[in-house]
Amino acid sequence: MEINKKMILAAALLLCLVSSQIETAVPSAADCYDACTTACVQSNTRLMQRCERKCQIKCGPAGSRVSGKNLG
Repeated sequence: MEINKKMILAAALLLCLVSSQIETAVPSAADCYDACTTACVQSNTRLMQRCERKCQIKCGPAGSRVSGKNLG
């Protein structure tokens, strides 16, 4: 019985060790643009294009300069 408990504890420790080494995905500008344009769906095409342009400004390469500003 004692050996069985040690094996379970060792397996749990190994599982914790392996799961701590898993890398997470880093968000990119494409993720920002995709998330932003998802909110741009409207029936008015002019407003939709305006929203998409704001997303390009917010999430584009120059987006880090204007990210603190209110684009809405």
